[in-house]
Amino acid sequence: MNLIILLKLLSAHIIADFFLQFDWLCQGKQEKGIRGLKAQTIHALIHAVCAYLLLANWVGWLIPLVIFITHFIIDIVKVKWFSKSTIAFLIDQAAHIAVIVGLWWMMYADNATLQTWLCSQILTQRFWILFIGYMLIFKPASLLIGMFIKGWAPSNSMQLQGMPNAGKWIGYIERVLVLTFVITGNIEAVGFLLAAKSIFRFGDLNKAREIKITEYVLLGTLASFSIALLIGFTINLLIH
Repeated sequence: MNLIILLKLLSAHIIADFFLQFDWLCQGKQEKGIRGLKAQTIHALIHAVCAYLLLANWVGWLIPLVIFITHFIIDIVKVKWFSKSTIAFLIDQAAHIAVIVGLWWMMYADNATLQTWLCSQILTQRFWILFIGYMLIFKPASLLIGMFIKGWAPSNSMQLQGMPNAGKWIGYIERVLVLTFVITGNIEAVGFLLAAKSIFRFGDLNKAREIKITEYVLLGTLASFSIALLIGFTINLLIH
């Protein structure tokens, strides 16, 4: 099915966008006028050259040319209309990868074989069980934890001051790790994760002499871990 070609194109993107995008290129791309366009052109050219070299199709110029043009346009749009944020970064990467997959699909993919592979490897019962499990540990789990610990929330005068939304993302990441550890049979790693979080998260709380805050944060953490563990054990029962 020529998946090796897709993997080569993705490898070329990773090499060019992360390992060969030097600081002076990153800074130059933010410049206005000729200097910015020059940096954008060099960066897009690096992508095209990497794709050309890894594909090793010395008479095939179409894919490197399309990658050069589309990468240049996407990066120009990103610099002009999007700020430096996680969302902008993800959108930018998704656009580049969509171009790569689209090129591969049009030029190399055998649709019949691809459909068979999708049905046998991806669009299976196991895939949908895993998909639902990972979706549940994000917003649904956060809402459930919030409702559960609401009754123990400290008063406003006792609230912990932290970075906006940091707690939410800490919860997301820890539940992804716990669920992945359970599904892959590395349950012992959950203990190390809990110990590490306890050291960093609760190290300053005992100094604050606010037992209620300590118990509130600990309750949220244990609820988060418990939900991820229960979902993980349920998935293992369903897919094995």
